[in-house]
Amino acid sequence: MIFEKKFLRLYAVTDPRPATEESFYKNIEAALTGGATMLQLREKGLSEDALIQKALRVKELCRRRHVPLIINDNAEAAIKSGADGVHVGIHDASVADIRKRAGKGFLIGATAKTVKQAQAAESDGADYLGVGALFPSPTKKDAIRITPGQLREICASVSIPVVAIGGISQENALELKGCGIEGIAVVSAIFLADDIQASARELRRLAEAVAGHGDANGAAQPQKEVSL
Repeated sequence: MIFEKKFLRLYAVTDPRPATEESFYKNIEAALTGGATMLQLREKGLSEDALIQKALRVKELCRRRHVPLIINDNAEAAIKSGADGVHVGIHDASVADIRKRAGKGFLIGATAKTVKQAQAAESDGADYLGVGALFPSPTKKDAIRITPGQLREICASVSIPVVAIGGISQENALELKGCGIEGIAVVSAIFLADDIQASARELRRLAEAVAGHGDANGAAQPQKEVSL
C-alpha cells in the first residue's frame, strides 16, 4: 500500500483487557467510528495462529473504515493475515530483515528513543517511527521516558514521519504541539474510556491540532477521509 503520513494522526493501539471477545471487537469499531486513522493490534500473549485469526477479523473492521491495520511485533502474522504492516520494538526483529522478507508496500514502524535509533531505523527502511514514552503510561509502567525536547530532536533528525506514544490523553496531548510529530498513538485514553467513540473523536481533534492542522484549542480543519 501507499503510505501517507496522515495515517498516523490518531494511531489507536488495542488494549486486550475487555471482558469478552465480542466487546474487544466492538471497542475497535467504536474507535474507528470516532476517528482513529490507523490501528495497531497488540496481543502479546497469543500464539501466531491465534493472532492471525484475530487479525483477520480486525482487518475486516479496518477495511470498512479504510484504516490501515498494523500488527505489533509479529511480522509473519502480519504478512500471513494480509495486514498492512508491522510495528517492531527496539529489541524485536530488525527492520532491514523484515523489509527483505516483506518487500515494498508493506508498512514497517519502528520504536525509537534516541536520535541514533531513529536514524538507524530510517536507514534500514522503516516507514515511520513510534517515539516515547512522553508521559507516564498505565499500560507500560516501566517504559523509559523521554522529554518533548528529545522528541523534537528525533523528529528533526529523520525524514520519515513520527508518531508520539506513551500516556497521551486529552489532558496532555496539546503539550506536544510544535514537536514535529504527525500524530499521537493512544491506548488507554481510547480503549479504557467510558465512551470510546466520543473519546476517539476528541483525541482526533487534538491530534489534528498537534500536527498543525487545527487551532490551538484542538479544533481540526476539514480533512478528507483517510483512504488506502
